[in-house]
Amino acid sequence: MKMKKFLISLTAAIITAAAAAMTAMSAFAEDAAQTTESTKNNASAGSALLSLILPLGIMFALLYFIAIKPQKKRDREMKAMQESLQVGDEIVTGGGIVGMIVRTGDDMVVIETGGAKHKLCIKTWAITQNITAEERMKEARAAAGAKKSESAGLAAAKLSDDDEPEEIIDDTAVEKEHKSSKKKK
Repeated sequence: MKMKKFLISLTAAIITAAAAAMTAMSAFAEDAAQTTESTKNNASAGSALLSLILPLGIMFALLYFIAIKPQKKRDREMKAMQESLQVGDEIVTGGGIVGMIVRTGDDMVVIETGGAKHKLCIKTWAITQNITAEERMKEARAAAGAKKSESAGLAAAKLSDDDEPEEIIDDTAVEKEHKSSKKKK
């Protein structure tokens, strides 16, 4: 994730530097164009306008993909989380209040907080985190990971079993046999 942000920042810096270079080149081109005829000057003004619009368009596109689009994604995820609240979920509000949902309504929920089980009525938009849902997701991921590692472990065990001989020697039988041979001597 950090590498992705670094690459995005690096790309933005390179594009900004390229836009600045284009602007500087167009400024020098305008100085050269002023010494030529007035018809050529009009054509140069059109290219200067294009050289201003192009960097602005590139910067707006970068702003959209770096700031606006990820924020919209977070907003959609937050709204989905707030709509999927259930009785019994442990939640955290924007103000840091932790509680368990006792009752849900259209746009309000009632939560219990603290050891004395105080009840608070809050709006759903104030809920920023659903701890219970996050724990369920972690357990599901862990179960899926354990299932994958178990199947990989079984495959490895099967491979190691194939290498071992079929006959298994019992250690206790070997010890008894060794003791009986000592007694005979």
